[in-house]
Amino acid sequence: MVENTMLGSGDFEVLENEEAYNGFFKIRKLTLRHRQFSGGWSPPLTRELADRGHAVGVLLHDPANDAVVLLEQFRVGAMDDEQGPWMLEMVAGMVKEGESAIEVGLRESLEEAGRQPRSLTPIGRCYLSPGACSERIELFCGEIDSTGMDGRVHGVAEEGEDILVRVVSTEEAFAALDEGRIINAATIIALQWLRLRLSSY
Repeated sequence: MVENTMLGSGDFEVLENEEAYNGFFKIRKLTLRHRQFSGGWSPPLTRELADRGHAVGVLLHDPANDAVVLLEQFRVGAMDDEQGPWMLEMVAGMVKEGESAIEVGLRESLEEAGRQPRSLTPIGRCYLSPGACSERIELFCGEIDSTGMDGRVHGVAEEGEDILVRVVSTEEAFAALDEGRIINAATIIALQWLRLRLSSY
């Protein structure tokens, strides 16, 4: 079994914690140190940390029609990408205070895709960029009837969301993945999970 060598909170110390920015997300400026694999402690390190909270992602899968539901929307972080800033991705959203991951998945599916899944199967959780961001995303696969969903536009207007629903066959989704047309990390992970799961039947 592979295990982390250092697991305890006593293996690192935050010496200073300063809020550097508070807007769409927060940025904290930290001075910290941690134990080193060779023994002893590191020198004090200064790191900026984007603090977004945590998220939930749901890959909507329609087994009856052998289809998945993807969303197309503008992403500011991809403005310089050669494919442009409109990305194909799964349902996803931030966890609000007091919400469970399942509650977030159901809420975001309704807000972004216009329909809630019948059930949610856990896929796993991951950090998308832990060198600079605290955000963790918990991933699910949601079973859904995708009939009539394709081409609809959804999203919360107050949050500036403008989301086009795309219903594609699983074969098309896997081809887009293999051809590098799907470049959202959480969506890549979820689609690879689905492909492995379907191939095992």
